[in-house]
Amino acid sequence: MNPRRMASLLIALGLVAGCAAPGTAPSGPQAVAPSDRRTYGDVIIGFSQLGAESEWRVANTNSIKDTAAELGLELRFSDAQQKQDSQIEAVRKFIVQKVDLIGLSPIVETGWDEVFEEARAAGIPIILVDRRADVPEDLYTTYLGSDFLEEGRNAARALVEVVGSQAEIVELVGTLDSAPANDRFRGFREVLREYPDLHILDSESGDFTRARGREVMDEFLRRHGARITAVYAHNDDMAVGAIEAITAYGLRPGVDIKIVSVDATRSAFEAMLAGTLNATVECNPLLGPQFFELALKVINGEAVPKWVPSHEQVFFPDDAEDILPTRGY
Repeated sequence: MNPRRMASLLIALGLVAGCAAPGTAPSGPQAVAPSDRRTYGDVIIGFSQLGAESEWRVANTNSIKDTAAELGLELRFSDAQQKQDSQIEAVRKFIVQKVDLIGLSPIVETGWDEVFEEARAAGIPIILVDRRADVPEDLYTTYLGSDFLEEGRNAARALVEVVGSQAEIVELVGTLDSAPANDRFRGFREVLREYPDLHILDSESGDFTRARGREVMDEFLRRHGARITAVYAHNDDMAVGAIEAITAYGLRPGVDIKIVSVDATRSAFEAMLAGTLNATVECNPLLGPQFFELALKVINGEAVPKWVPSHEQVFFPDDAEDILPTRGY
């Protein structure tokens, strides 16, 4: 087996082990009699999306909307445009509208207790999608999404595979106080403790956007120049921004400065084919089918796991040519 593919397989196996879900617990309404069970055609579901900051998020939104249309259910969708106040307002509107269930991708982890309490008082269950919220577990029904901590660990393992045991690293962090940024930050450092010659020179938020990723990378290069030998980006969009900045600076991304990112979008596979990205850790955005399947179970009073992990892999350039033509996001 190709050594890169073997490394990818080993890392993916570690990710699967890290994604083992806890046991099931009864959540949502009481179980209903078979004759009273709801179907997709007679439920109303509200979904509060945090915005459209990246290719990943757009693919996630499309998956939610397209799946709802295919299932024939009524979806009330709100785009918060990166504002938590707008998400809280949307949740409150869903409560007034008496939807059957609320899906939420929270922009940040904190500040949700009050509105979640309001939903519980109204008897409307909440499913967290892609991002967690820092609230007591009894305020939401289940979380559908990735193990962000393990994604951070896998990014570090992939970087070791690419650079060996020595590097001077700059880190492009996601939106501050968001669940993926917090956990990808921590998980990366957990693995780096085993490698004393892998140093983090600098770390700053690029807010998960390509433009901001380029701005921050420009600043890193002004501060540290050619001393930088590796970049860890919390998503592919920021990695592409970093690639643009490195190229403009006169260095070769993927060669002079190795780059590892998270998401595994089409742009990441294109960059790997171009030789400018060295690895990407998958974070699957196509959660629509899983979300609505969970939602109907909750509405019908079925027990669901407190966490439903998505299935993900790690990819290197050797994988890119075969996978890019089939990549849907």
